[in-house]
Amino acid sequence: MSLFLGLDTSNYTTSCALIDTDSMEVRSVKRLLPVKEGEKGLRQSDAVFHHTRQLPELMEQLFENISRPDISAVGYSYAPREVSGSYMPCFLVGENTARSISAALGVPVYKTSHQKGHILAALYSCGKTGLLKGSSPFLAFHVSGGTTDLLYCEPDSERVLKVTEIGHSLDLKAGQCVDRTGVRLGLKFPCGVQLEELAKNSSREFKIKPSLKGLDCSLSGVENKCVKMLDEGESREDTARFCFEYIYETVRAMTRGALEKYGSMPVVFAGGVMSNKLMRQRLEKEFDGCFAEPELSSDNGVGTAFYAALMKGMVK
Repeated sequence: MSLFLGLDTSNYTTSCALIDTDSMEVRSVKRLLPVKEGEKGLRQSDAVFHHTRQLPELMEQLFENISRPDISAVGYSYAPREVSGSYMPCFLVGENTARSISAALGVPVYKTSHQKGHILAALYSCGKTGLLKGSSPFLAFHVSGGTTDLLYCEPDSERVLKVTEIGHSLDLKAGQCVDRTGVRLGLKFPCGVQLEELAKNSSREFKIKPSLKGLDCSLSGVENKCVKMLDEGESREDTARFCFEYIYETVRAMTRGALEKYGSMPVVFAGGVMSNKLMRQRLEKEFDGCFAEPELSSDNGVGTAFYAALMKGMVK
């Protein structure tokens, strides 16, 4: 049994996971960070505190009933994205734990970005790890509370993937639109699952023209329109539907633009917002898109565990 441990301490979720590269089976545990009712997120100091409390408990659950685990390497997310200046204190909790385990066990430790972890988890989940071999590029979306990024991905022998941003949101991120709309509707943060349930009860159709500048988008209009709809007495269900429809049309337009510019290639959709079934079904059909299962669309430690296994050369 060759086990690889992955840790991810994002601004939303404490996550840890194990991958057994002999069977490619995964064990994953995670827990949302607690957010007070009516609030739209956490201060970094609070996120660090909650990660520090939650991670030991989750690690105990992860290793429950595993006697003398043979850990071959540890992976962790050190920053939101793999670019200069990308930093959030909450990732220090996972880094400190990963490096301590590595030192105690005398095994390698590998760091990667939260974003790359999302892409790798999606590839693992949808059975498209073959995209990491050879030299052919693919597109990936990372759509969450902190990012709405369109990425050009190239297999890389040193870093597994070279990820280059080719499009992003110029203002609000898709997850922020979902959560702000949800909180205004009285839902508990994070609001994605609850807002989707509301949206399913609407059959309303909307004519939406996304706001794009090249491959970049603007999503501030989503929040403004949702506020206006509620102020004018529109139903909660229709408002929820509009929020997701606007995001869908935006992602669809960005995907079309990228394929026209860079040529035909696979498209991978990752990040918590991409677990939405209302969007997934249509994007899968139009672009033959690759999606992670919902559990691995949202924040998780599987991507960082997979990264460690890839760096150690233990994935066929």
